[in-house]
Amino acid sequence: MDRKRFTALYVLIAAAVIAALYFMTTKKEESKVNIGRSDIRIEDGQFTPEVLWSLGRIGGVTTSPDGTKIAYQVSYYSVEENASHTVIYVMDDEGGNVRLLTRNAASDHSPAWIDNDRIAFLSVKNGIQQIWQMNADGSRRKQLSFADKDVEGFLFSPDMSNVLMIMSVPNPLVKDRQYEDLPKASGMIADDLMFRHWDTWVTSLPHPFIAAFDGKKVSDKTMDLLEGEPFESPMLPFGGIEQFAWSPDSRTLAYTCRKKAGLEYAKSTDSDIFLYDIQSGQTRNICKEADDDKNMGYDTNPKFSDDGRYIAWQSMERDGYESDINRLYVMDLQENRKWWVTKNFDSNVDDYIWAKGKNYLYFIGSWQGCMSLYNVDFEGNILPVNNDACDYNSLAWGSGNRLVVTRQSMRFATEIYSVDIRRGLAQKLSHENDRIFSQLPNIKVEARAVKTTDGKDMLTWVAFPPNFDETKKYPTILFCEGGPQSMVSQFWSYRWNFRIMAAQGYIVVAPNRRGLPGFGKKWLEQISGDYGGQCMQDLLSAIDDISNEPYVDKDRLGCVGASFGGYSVYWLAGHHEGRFKCFIAHDGIFNLEQQFVETEEMWFPQWDLGGPYWDKNSVTKSTYATSPHLFADKWDTPILCIHGEKDYRILYSQAVSAFQAARLRGVPAELLLFPDENHWVLKPQNGIMWQRTYFNWLDRWLKQ
Repeated sequence: MDRKRFTALYVLIAAAVIAALYFMTTKKEESKVNIGRSDIRIEDGQFTPEVLWSLGRIGGVTTSPDGTKIAYQVSYYSVEENASHTVIYVMDDEGGNVRLLTRNAASDHSPAWIDNDRIAFLSVKNGIQQIWQMNADGSRRKQLSFADKDVEGFLFSPDMSNVLMIMSVPNPLVKDRQYEDLPKASGMIADDLMFRHWDTWVTSLPHPFIAAFDGKKVSDKTMDLLEGEPFESPMLPFGGIEQFAWSPDSRTLAYTCRKKAGLEYAKSTDSDIFLYDIQSGQTRNICKEADDDKNMGYDTNPKFSDDGRYIAWQSMERDGYESDINRLYVMDLQENRKWWVTKNFDSNVDDYIWAKGKNYLYFIGSWQGCMSLYNVDFEGNILPVNNDACDYNSLAWGSGNRLVVTRQSMRFATEIYSVDIRRGLAQKLSHENDRIFSQLPNIKVEARAVKTTDGKDMLTWVAFPPNFDETKKYPTILFCEGGPQSMVSQFWSYRWNFRIMAAQGYIVVAPNRRGLPGFGKKWLEQISGDYGGQCMQDLLSAIDDISNEPYVDKDRLGCVGASFGGYSVYWLAGHHEGRFKCFIAHDGIFNLEQQFVETEEMWFPQWDLGGPYWDKNSVTKSTYATSPHLFADKWDTPILCIHGEKDYRILYSQAVSAFQAARLRGVPAELLLFPDENHWVLKPQNGIMWQRTYFNWLDRWLKQ
């Protein structure tokens, strides 16, 4: 790789300019600096890690009640400050009249419309995050809540008389202070499972609180819907305000909760939708009423129809199977009847929204390598809205017959679009990163049908370098997807980014191997209990197929992946029969026996591995026999092992073990550990260090 791609010039462009644009002294409550990216210049058109981290990241998209205005947040990252800053914009639903509303020293985020003229949001003052409001032009900024703890999310009732607030309470099952006379002791004691989750010890739990709102101030008097209960709502580690919904008449609050703790929690995915009656104080579990054998897995994200008669939610059928097909369920609250409306869609529903005043819904579904738009009626008739090769990620109603969505692809970061539901036409509304992408050469991404060893057709995405010349030979990377059951869709990543890989001169091959959604239930579920089986053959089929092309250099093949993709790398390192010249594994599983007793969510290995290794049944014997560490004696190819020390999903000891096994075998290896990162890499300087280390390793073995 040309090392000039990582010169101080780009560090200054991505860091100093960003910091100058939006970072300001915290002594001031406001700043007059310009937040945008209009001044960034990329002189030689190189897509570097610094450029990747200079992109604005859009989120929190919400529309006004009349659908004519769109509020959204954008996060900007400073490499120099090693931090992010989030601001709120507003524009009309045609994409015009874009205005920056917040210039606060602290980040402002999570916008929500109070009415057509006012926006509520979250912001920090005096170290505590609270609910604020402002006019739609950014004026008359005012604090609404004054709780003594952070408000982590909020949702106003339709009549604006109450507000739901997410706030954390101490977890009685995990204590971080055992002895008052030992204030500097750092030990924490647990006597049950789920004492840690994702990247933290679970010393607190998010709870839903309800408080009255008089239009000017949120009442200091709050009611905890789970008072005295050691449960969480929303569910950790990723749940948010989407797990709650108010009925149109503001009399009922729907919330998501898995009312389990300790060992019972660690082994179960059985969450439910509860309806809390504001007037009577009664709570109703709608997932365990009528046909209660149909809703034993994850039930999440409720939404009421406009007339309040129906409620919909996403539902998984089986307990303990976190990758079960995510179905869309509807319940008629008058007739106490519920049914699976997407029964004719053999894949996941990733998000959804009710049609305006009608008995059907629009949803985002995973299918054939894309997250696409569909509508479905109560009888289960499904129609695609469009067939764009992209990923849609959120839904809101604009004016008229238009949905406001976020959209991304392997070539472009997230932007806001509107989709005409009658014609299926998508119109780009935001242009957050146009200035940067206009200075970069684009890449070509193709869908390729690869024959597997059992005669199936496997969709494989192939990303080609800019200005691709098929008369030349290129080093090529096999990308191994994680999950293990996450579709290789048209996603945009700030780590596993195919466009930046291609920009460094690599062809990237990304197969939708066995075990991924979007290709039917049978394809999805084949992987369970067969980690080292057909899915590994699918990966090899993909790289063997592309290697037949004259533009692929068979002597310069690499293999990379994270999580289950990291497992795949470790497994292939002992089975690739000389195909690859180097490997990179991030947060991967090296030893399956070790993984079973180390991870925190026990339902995952219980289902996927068939149980603990001491059970000695036919499934576990077969599964654990494919553990990568058992084949380290065959390792002979350079490998880079990366891991975050705060990753409690897959402990960093897995990477250390793999690295040391390689070195003990005499295999060239490197180990990159991040003491302050989890299963991902979230800090800007760590992110750039990750990218540099990643490409240095590939260049060393595939370009020299």
